Amino acid sequence: MRALRTVGAALTLCAAAWLTAAAPAAADGTDGKDGKDTPTEAGTNFRTATEIEPGQKATAAASTGDYLYWAFPAAAGRIPKVEAELKLPDAASRHGGATWQLDVYDGLRRHQPCASGTPTRRAAQQDRSVTVSCTLRQVRSWSERWANDPLPGAYYVRLTVVDLPAQDLGLPIDAEIEASTGEAGGAHADGGDLTPLNPVLRAGTAPGTDSEPPDDTSSASSDDDKGGDVPHAVAEPEDGWGSGWWSDRWVWTVIGAALAALAGVGGYTLTRGPRHPGRPPIGTGSDI
Repeated sequence: MRALRTVGAALTLCAAAWLTAAAPAAADGTDGKDGKDTPTEAGTNFRTATEIEPGQKATAAASTGDYLYWAFPAAAGRIPKVEAELKLPDAASRHGGATWQLDVYDGLRRHQPCASGTPTRRAAQQDRSVTVSCTLRQVRSWSERWANDPLPGAYYVRLTVVDLPAQDLGLPIDAEIEASTGEAGGAHADGGDLTPLNPVLRAGTAPGTDSEPPDDTSSASSDDDKGGDVPHAVAEPEDGWGSGWWSDRWVWTVIGAALAALAGVGGYTLTRGPRHPGRPPIGTGSDI
């Protein structure tokens, strides 16, 4: 009975440790930073993409036919997900249905396929809104040269219409978009260390340096340029670009080790046989 009570107490402690470690990990990928205003515009190309943070909703007022671009950071071990909702003009002002498409590109501007979601959706003429979404594969911390795996760094979102009547071009629309980066979990962790694919916004500046190409018009540069900071497409996440050494795989390893040790103790207790404290030692019989 003592062994069973010990096993039960150990299992309770292991379960408490797992719940304590798993709860923060689930919340890290969806909460944005506090104290920042919601972006209310979108870029028109990769270089002017509006930066958004994971868990932060962004809005934009545009015209049908415009290309809308946003950018967000994704670290290794995360699963990026993007969802956008478009509020369409009144059905009376439209001349038919339209097909809207959401595309996601990495820092090298490689198109990333969606593992799930509906990146392309047809909106009928009477529809007032349409929603498109895309969930990428897990961001890898290493990859083969020939592979098209998602890698840590900046990710670009492009939202546009790909099929509509020509008379509907230029009609006003309202877009709302949100990007999140959920934790993949320790079961999918992979070792590696890569430089993030986070493009430099200022042409002619090498990443990771403060050098700039010579220019006769440098005297007209702004105060931000004089500061020596190299602007990138997105800011580095608070926890860094890597997945880090900690994951819930450590919790399961500790639980497995504890269960193995308890199983050994329990097996020894059951198989050691009965003990007889009053039995005389061997070789000291009284019949000699």
